[in-house]
Amino acid sequence: MEQGEQGGPMDGFKYKKNDDGTVNKYKVFCKICNKEFQFHRSCSSLRYHVNAKHEFAGPSSSASGLRQTTLDFRRPLTKSTSDNLTNTIAKWIAKDCRPISIVEDSGFMDVLQVASQDSSYKPPSRATVMMKIHELYENEKEKRKEVLAQVNYIALTGDHWTSVSNNNYLGVTAHYISDTWELKSFALTIIKTEEHHFAEACKEQFLSVARRWDIEGKTTTIGTDSARNMVAAIRLTRYEHMNCVAYMLQRSVTVSLADSGFVNALVKARKVVGHFKHSPANAAELQAQQVSLGKKQEPLIQDVPTRWNSTLEMVKRLSSNKEAVISALDNQEHKLVLPTATEWDKLQRLETLLEPCR
Repeated sequence: MEQGEQGGPMDGFKYKKNDDGTVNKYKVFCKICNKEFQFHRSCSSLRYHVNAKHEFAGPSSSASGLRQTTLDFRRPLTKSTSDNLTNTIAKWIAKDCRPISIVEDSGFMDVLQVASQDSSYKPPSRATVMMKIHELYENEKEKRKEVLAQVNYIALTGDHWTSVSNNNYLGVTAHYISDTWELKSFALTIIKTEEHHFAEACKEQFLSVARRWDIEGKTTTIGTDSARNMVAAIRLTRYEHMNCVAYMLQRSVTVSLADSGFVNALVKARKVVGHFKHSPANAAELQAQQVSLGKKQEPLIQDVPTRWNSTLEMVKRLSSNKEAVISALDNQEHKLVLPTATEWDKLQRLETLLEPCR
């Protein structure tokens, strides 16, 4: 291929034209970024520019077998495509609970540039993503309000919870039966609560949600756990209170286990689990035993009183890894008192008892 056959000394570059329209073969410019270069028969500086500034341009071979650097030139994304990509990024961040700051990650920008094949693409800013998320929320909220406007009776459920950063929130969900007798549910809000969870404050929180969604006259019941403040709060409204059946069931399990013949077996089980959970070296020894026995490598589970089904999960995981646990402890110095054969049998029976309560 002769020089200048495609309007430049190499693919991705063009000769600059003089004011009179003639071609200036001593000046070229990059077709991607329009940067101008002096050209003196050597393409070294041009190749360096491609590799340094446009990393998505790769080497290829011409038909004659001669190697030359070519630029996979793509037009920048159109505004409609760029806007659609921005909306998709905002939706992804909102749905998967990703941090807003992810749009500032250099690796994230690299991924988008490769995917779009536009090396000049820049991700949207934090402010833009936040604005888009709010727009998506408002659009979705209007759709949901239109649905609720067609419903005659609505039940609400709500629960207070604390985040890892020790902030308090109230989540409220709406439930209704469709015309085809299908149960439909979706979240109305998750609001940060600053005040103490006294009955009066909890009542106002539920009522404010109902007012914002225009469902005060359609709400029939409000379901919560059996905490005294929540029960008292709903009694202050005109709605019927429904105790959470799952909460009552789990509470019954917790109270029953605290005064049962399983206490000693559970105490020993928790200590064994803690022995491996709190020491990386002990956990590694357990994994080695699992491999040698052909078992799946999986950590033991510690039960937590406030986490539903955690006692069941602890017993199941410990029982399935009984052989690996005993083998690992045989190779260690410890002061643990292992469950007896009878207590291992009790743990197996407890698993059978708790499984239907999941």
